[in-house]
This record gives sequence, structure tokens and C-alpha cells, in this order.
Amino acid sequence: MIDPISRLTPLGLMVLALLGEGDMHPYEMIRLMRARRDDRLVTLTNGTVYHTVARLEKDALVAEVGVDRDGNRPERTTYTLTDAGAAAVPEWVRRELVAPGMPDRFRVALAEAHNLDRAEAIALLALRRGALEQARVALAAGLVHAGEKGVPAQYLLELDRDVALIAADLAWLDTAVARISDPEFDWGSTGEPTERYIAQREAARQ
Repeated sequence: MIDPISRLTPLGLMVLALLGEGDMHPYEMIRLMRARRDDRLVTLTNGTVYHTVARLEKDALVAEVGVDRDGNRPERTTYTLTDAGAAAVPEWVRRELVAPGMPDRFRVALAEAHNLDRAEAIALLALRRGALEQARVALAAGLVHAGEKGVPAQYLLELDRDVALIAADLAWLDTAVARISDPEFDWGSTGEPTERYIAQREAARQ
């Protein structure tokens, strides 16, 4: 049997995380994610979101809880997060925080890292740093070796860029871990909806 978490896309993960805040229908999900500018991280279209919700329901990660109609508008099915769906969110984040080869998935995992305990998030980011440092050392050595072999620099620009990007990522990780480690840095859910969240939910329901 295929592990449903391994089939989770970044959009699927974000839908599950959103339902962790409360039951809602796909149209509301789309409006709320757009209000939060989540379209920076994933492609948001009606088709992709509805297809994703259908797949999550098939995998028993979400479930229908009701259908309503507002005036002449089409019926809207409201979904809730199942226990399996709730467990899938932190597990997916754990996997992707330490996987250095998937930057797009890492961005979503980082956006949802607050679903983990602070100490666990820090430990996972430290593991990611170790993997990135190994990759940087290997690439830098390859760059030096290529230069010693007389490979023209024009053919090494892309490799040189990779080394520079990883170095920048490592510097950012060091700063981010220091910030998260500070007890004054807000982390996790307070259990109370913020005024901004309430306003976003109300706007999405319109």
C-alpha cells in the first residue's frame, strides 16, 4: 500500500494545514490562501485546489462534513481534517525540512514548520545544514578540480553559482536557527485566532 504522505504535494500539505485551523469548503480555502499570498509558494487555481481536495479525501486525510447553498450560488461541500490528515502535516514537514534537493518543497515545509515543536524544528534544520555543508564542500572541490584540469571558466558558471547559493543558504540557516532558538521568538499556535486571521476567514466566506 502506498504511503499517502509520500503522495502529498506542497498544495495538498497547505490544504491540510489550512483545515487544521477550521472546517471550510474549497472556495473558502482558495480565497484564504490568496489573501495570505500563498500563491507565492504553490500554484492556486480552482481546478488544482478541487482536484487536490478530492485526492486528499480519497486518501482519507480529509472528510466531508456538510453541503450548503447560499442563494443562487452552487452547492459548497465543507471538509474537515481527519486524524490521519492531522498527523500527516508534521510528518511531511519533518521529511521535507531535511531534504536539500527539493527547494520548492522546502519553502512550504518552512512555512509550516511552526506545526512542529521548536526544539524539533531546530534539530531538523541543523540536519539540513549538515547535508548542505557536505554538498557545498563537494561542489567547491569539484570546481577547484575542474579549474586544475584546465576547464574554461565559462563552462563552470553554473557550478560556481550553485556553490554561492548554498553558501548563502547556509548563512541564512544559521541566522534563522538563532532567531527560532530565542524564547522571545513566537513559535507554534497560541490556540487563539488572531484578529487578522478572523478578518481573513470572514473575507474568504464572502
